[in-house]
Amino acid sequence: MTTPDDARFSPNAATRAKAALKRDPWDLPDVSGLVVGVLGGTGDQGRGLAYRLARAGQKVIIGSRAAERAQTAAGELGLGIEGEENAVCARRSDVVIVAVPWEGHAKTLQALREELAGKLVIDCVNPLGFDKKGAYALKPEEGSAAEQAAALLPESRVTAAFHHLSAVLLQDPETEQIDTDVMVLGESRADTDLVQALAARIPGMRGVFAGRLRNAHQVESLVANLISVNRRYKAHAGLRITDV
Repeated sequence: MTTPDDARFSPNAATRAKAALKRDPWDLPDVSGLVVGVLGGTGDQGRGLAYRLARAGQKVIIGSRAAERAQTAAGELGLGIEGEENAVCARRSDVVIVAVPWEGHAKTLQALREELAGKLVIDCVNPLGFDKKGAYALKPEEGSAAEQAAALLPESRVTAAFHHLSAVLLQDPETEQIDTDVMVLGESRADTDLVQALAARIPGMRGVFAGRLRNAHQVESLVANLISVNRRYKAHAGLRITDV
């Protein structure tokens, strides 16, 4: 009888593991045909991501609690972007970016559990608080916004990415490219490869694998530091990972 340990260490499993280690990390899939939905697409971050991906040739649908609001934003952005109510946006999309405010994160995802089943979900929400000293990180009970999403969406493939992008640069039509890296986290290499490939569609960007979802808290929290950098230097700072 073959035990689970036998299967894990079988010659076929060992061969697959070695092949995965040897695989070129920059050999990414073609994602040009995927439809990308952006929940919270009428907010600054979601709007900016929708604009950049559509400008790169991706089919994009903006989602909002009110279809009319989403359609208005889509019309302002142009580029073939469509606007729909959140549930319709999720249903029609292959990949769904969650860019809603932290305060509405759990409620939004709970309401869309059925529509997001089987979908690749990219959470880019940063749980932050603000006081007279500036921005500071919050730690959700689940550990991070991404882990909260994974707990609320057990039938979805949850990843985390696009946390450290300037909404100002994303929405600026005069900015031709945004020179920054996107840290991508997730449980499946196939899924994180897809997210990396989406990031690479935007000129100047590069998606870099940064670990599993249990490491999402520090990635989300780093936004508080970038806000401090930007305020001090009047900049739109991003990140670059060296030597990869």
